[in-house]
Amino acid sequence: MALLNVDKLSVHFGDENAPFRAVDRISYSVKQGEVVGIVGESGSGKSVSSLAIMGLIDYPGRVMADKLEFNGRDLQRISEKERRQLVGAEVAMIFQDPMTSLNPCFTVGYQIMEAIKVHQGGNKQTRRQRAIDLLNLVGIPDPASRLDVYPHQLSGGMSQRVMIAMAIACRPKLLIADEPTTALDVTIQAQIIELLLDLQQQENMALVLITHDLALVAEAAHKIIVMYAGQVVETGDAKDIFRAPRHPYTQALLRALPEFAQDKARLASLPGVVPGKYDRPNGCLLNPRCPYATDKCRSEEPALADLTGGRQSKCHYPLDDAGRPGL
Repeated sequence: MALLNVDKLSVHFGDENAPFRAVDRISYSVKQGEVVGIVGESGSGKSVSSLAIMGLIDYPGRVMADKLEFNGRDLQRISEKERRQLVGAEVAMIFQDPMTSLNPCFTVGYQIMEAIKVHQGGNKQTRRQRAIDLLNLVGIPDPASRLDVYPHQLSGGMSQRVMIAMAIACRPKLLIADEPTTALDVTIQAQIIELLLDLQQQENMALVLITHDLALVAEAAHKIIVMYAGQVVETGDAKDIFRAPRHPYTQALLRALPEFAQDKARLASLPGVVPGKYDRPNGCLLNPRCPYATDKCRSEEPALADLTGGRQSKCHYPLDDAGRPGL
């Protein structure tokens, strides 16, 4: 049984008669102990879909789904009290920018201890020791003295480690990491990803890693979900997707990686931009940019079809192992 079940999740903003579909009928599942990478460029709906799972989409946003379940519980029907008990304790999220996510008015120690107090209780001394242990676990030197510092006194990498400590304080079953390495230098990025994977294995928790960087999830994820313009366009085992993508958009993402274009003077790119609210094309949303598009692609929206090996592709002509469309 999957820990997280998402079926036809949509998030709309704006006019109900002509909404902007930030997330458009996406479906996926996450098992206990599984690492899932959600990949796509900025504006593809990665972060919004996760905020919907956390219950953090406010009006005028509207969340709809055929199924949105965590550990057998319907997230669309639970009360606000139940959601507050769930979020932070069993489901936790690391946000993109720690400097705007941490409260500048309170010390690091207070913020970690408050999370523990809300979900686990205990006396102040017990919570303080737990906070020290957490800071030590995420690799912050001299953790006892760091309890009394404010967020602005920490570097970006240290702030992100504090965010991770807060997220895992109550040993959640599911951790969602939304662009956890944004604005960090390359060496710190590698350390943060390694830390997240170590913690995931130690606690056997499910980890959803949201990123625009395919290379980042190449070795980390068991399964990859590729999103474009609010839709899931491909899913599958990480190794299979890197070996032979089945969707033209995934193929384009891979061809843009320096590792896949070492013999070329210029990296490959798709012409055009991701469609917005007022310029969404008929048929497949990628068709104005896709080199393989046909009249069918311009008139009929493809389904997210099941392929062999547990893979899925939202394309009328899924690519073969040689990268050619099945026209």
